[in-house]
This record gives sequence, C-alpha cells and structure tokens, in this order.
Amino acid sequence: MNANPLALFWEGFTIESYAQIDAQSLLIRLQPADDYLPCCSGCNQHTLAIHDISTRRVRERDLFQYRVWLDVPVRRVRCTTCGPKLEQIRWLPGRQRLTAGMVSWIESLVRLMPIQHVATLLGLHWHTVKAIDHRRLKREVTEPDKRRIRRLIMDEFALFKGHRYATVAIDADTQQVLWVGEGRSRAAVRPFFEWLGPETCGQIEAVAMDMNTAMDLEVQHHCPQARVVYDLFHVVAKFGREVIDRVRVDQANQLRHDKPARKVVKRSRWLLLRNRGNLKDEQALKLEELLQANQPLMTVYVLKDQLKELWYAPSEADARQRWQDWLNLAMSSGLAPVQQFARRLKGYVDGIIASAVYRLNTSVLEGMNNKIKVIKRVAYGYRDNDYFFLKIKAAFPGKAR
Repeated sequence: MNANPLALFWEGFTIESYAQIDAQSLLIRLQPADDYLPCCSGCNQHTLAIHDISTRRVRERDLFQYRVWLDVPVRRVRCTTCGPKLEQIRWLPGRQRLTAGMVSWIESLVRLMPIQHVATLLGLHWHTVKAIDHRRLKREVTEPDKRRIRRLIMDEFALFKGHRYATVAIDADTQQVLWVGEGRSRAAVRPFFEWLGPETCGQIEAVAMDMNTAMDLEVQHHCPQARVVYDLFHVVAKFGREVIDRVRVDQANQLRHDKPARKVVKRSRWLLLRNRGNLKDEQALKLEELLQANQPLMTVYVLKDQLKELWYAPSEADARQRWQDWLNLAMSSGLAPVQQFARRLKGYVDGIIASAVYRLNTSVLEGMNNKIKVIKRVAYGYRDNDYFFLKIKAAFPGKAR
C-alpha cells in the first residue's frame, strides 16, 4: 500500500512533506517518484537525462477547510529529439499555476454560479476565473453545420441601458444560436452574412424578423432568393402602440367634459391590447361595454383582430386577398392613425404574405431573449461582449434535427 495515499492524485510524484501555512492554507511539497521516468512534453519520449529543475508553486483543489498549495519540482529534460524541454506533467499542463483538477473544479462551478461568487469562494482573482471559463466556452461551443442551414430567425436584445443593442441569429429548425453581434444596423449584421459565406447564403429560403429595415436590406443583398417573413407579434404590437393608443388618447381628450367616461377610456389600454381569450369574464364584459359605447375604439379593435388573420392564411393568394380587404377597411375607417399605419404597412406586405408559405415567427427567439436577460442579470452584466456572446451560444447549442 502506498505510504502517501494522497500522492495518487499527482502522477509521477510522491509527497516529501506537508505543513500548515496558516489557519486556512496547507502546503504540500512533492518530489519525483523513483519509479517514474520523466517524459518530454514535445515528443512524449521518456528520458533519464535531466537538464535542470525548478520549483513551481501551484494551487490544488481545496481539502476540507484548507486551501491547498503544492510545491512541484518541474524538470527540464535533455531530449535527444527536442533538446531541453519541460517534462510532461498531465495534471499540470503547460506553465499553469493551477492544477488540471482545480481548473476542472472551477469550470464546474462557473456553470452554476456567477464568476465573482466563484472567485470569492476559491480566493482567486476575477480575471483568473473568467479566463478559465472563456477557454472552456471556446472549447465547448461547436460550429454549426452550415450546409444544413435553410431558415433563419433574427432579432435584437438590449445589451445595456441607453439604447445599446445586440443582434442574435438562430437556425429556425434546430434553434441553435449561430451568431451574436453588437448593434442592429446594416453594418452591424453584415458580419453574420459574411460569416455564412456565399454558398450558405445561397441556400437560405426564409428569414423571420421584426420590421427592421436594416436586417431586411441586408438579407436582400446577401440572400436575394430568401423570403423575408415579418413576425406577427411585432406588427400587432406596433399597431397597438401607434394606432390603438393614439385613438384611445384622442377619444379620451374628446371626453374631457365627461370625467367618468374619460376615466374609463383612459384606463382601457390593457383591455384593448390583450387578446380577448386571455381576459377574465369580468374584463371581457368591461371590454364589450367599452366597444359598444365607442365606435372608433370598436373599429381599431376589430382591425387589430383582422390584422392577425393575415398570418394564418392557407395560401399566398388568400393572404393577399385578406390584406386587400384589411387595407380597404383601414382606409375607409376615417381614422387618421389607422390610415397612416396602413400606408406604411404597404411596404412590408410581401414579408407578411410570405408567412403563408413559411410558418416562421420570432417567438422562440423572444423566449431565448428572456433567458439571455437572466444570464446577464445573474452575472451582474458582462464587461467583455465576446465572452458574453460565447455564454449565449453555449446556452443554446440547438437540438437534433
């Protein structure tokens, strides 16, 4: 039986001595094992020729309440092939000051805890822990198979306060995050299509997005055969902000001399914006009474419901007919906010009609964006965007086709 059972953790070495440095630290001095030939780290050949020996102090995983340090005699061998070369120590690769076991332990912890918490727990510098996790992410995040990418979903999320955004693109079929980049302009999203390359861009069939002109134009430039599909949620939400809210405020202003009625209209925002199926019985009754009493609000509410139907058409021909019917109703409504919105929406009609062929939307990506917010909040934000974007890719590796 080995007289030093702890030496089993450090291949090629035995324990020479150990001492308590302070109440929280333990120092273990190692020595080369007599029956272990050093190995050249360059060519993996064993040799007896030693060029010189230096002692390196490294950090090992904690033992009970102690932080463990090792004094390791690191030899340079005189290799006949490589010349003077550091010996290969499998549990202490390269010139690190942390053992492989310690690095593995840190990698496990950062999957569960913020970097700052891991650094405090282990008594390490924040940058040390971050560098280890960064290397892990680069090792584990795999490149997608570009040959199989056919449909994309693109959206943006807030990086910081102050209108700073990033754009994320995913494979619509596997839900793997393909690319994340800072900004939402044409110039910001162009590197994504350059990364895809002409061959992959040439096989893209459809790209789902909100009504973002920058993304739209860049898709048309790099993937001219791809259909742009505008997301239902974003268009209807835009209708709610620009039309329903405007009409509601105008109606409330017209009722300034009837304070009870004005109060009802002013407080009706969420009743008008929420889907009827999500309302409780009492709320549904209030909505019905409101719409019966106010014709302009009834008009915009009906137009909102009919606008949604454009995305559920069984064919492009039917979708185009539904659009024409909706446009006629909007232009004949007599409501300026509705007419103005309808005129602007004309430029995006092809992307709405395309949903009849490609049933794509950004709802999956919206859910991912919520998880991205959690990743950012848990870490109290990220100072390094490259590292943050790797975190996002690691969180969404995709699913098998």
